[in-house]
Amino acid sequence: MLSHKGISGDLAELLTEVDHHIKIEKNGFLFQQGEDVSEIYIIVSGRIQIGKISPDGRELTLRICAKGDIVGELALYTENIKYILNAKAMEDTELVVVKKQALEERLLEDNRLAIEFMKLMSNNYRKDQTKFRDLVLHGKKGALYSTLIRLTNSYGIKKNDDILIDIILTNQELANFCGTSRESVNRLLNELKRNEIISIKKGKITVHHLQFLKDEINCENCPLVLCSID
Repeated sequence: MLSHKGISGDLAELLTEVDHHIKIEKNGFLFQQGEDVSEIYIIVSGRIQIGKISPDGRELTLRICAKGDIVGELALYTENIKYILNAKAMEDTELVVVKKQALEERLLEDNRLAIEFMKLMSNNYRKDQTKFRDLVLHGKKGALYSTLIRLTNSYGIKKNDDILIDIILTNQELANFCGTSRESVNRLLNELKRNEIISIKKGKITVHHLQFLKDEINCENCPLVLCSID
């Protein structure tokens, strides 16, 4: 059975009652903003980037979803829903498809699973809210620091007092998380490297002083379920 993060076995079993499998090639779109919603997706392998593109081409990335993550518009029992975000494959990705209508019908039959799904929806919305909070309250520098903290929670490997972020992201991809330019992120990363807060080797970032990043954005020590990049 496919593993789903943070949910019970019963709900995972329900979500595994799939309609069919699909594959998306790297840089292909699973869905784009403005398209009609009729399905939700669960990642079997690969990674999907969730974000938004402005009319002038600027990107804002909200999260990276990986194996076991649910992808799609989770608002149920509403007619004529359209996607407000884009889902783009960061690498070749396989997903299973669950029809929205079928899921709605099953949840109507089981109040306990319906409540659990509501909690799942709530956590997703709260994650996005905390990311917007960091961007609005702390600016581009705070958004980068927040992104690095979230990356340590999602992909961090503890090595003595350091944390290796075990995923390769380009400076442009980091910039997309911050709603800023690649040049601004280059400058901020260079400043962190000069001050020995981080180091970068073979495209992977190691955080040497996590507490510095937390102090700079007045970190509220949110639960890990909210302070993650997925």
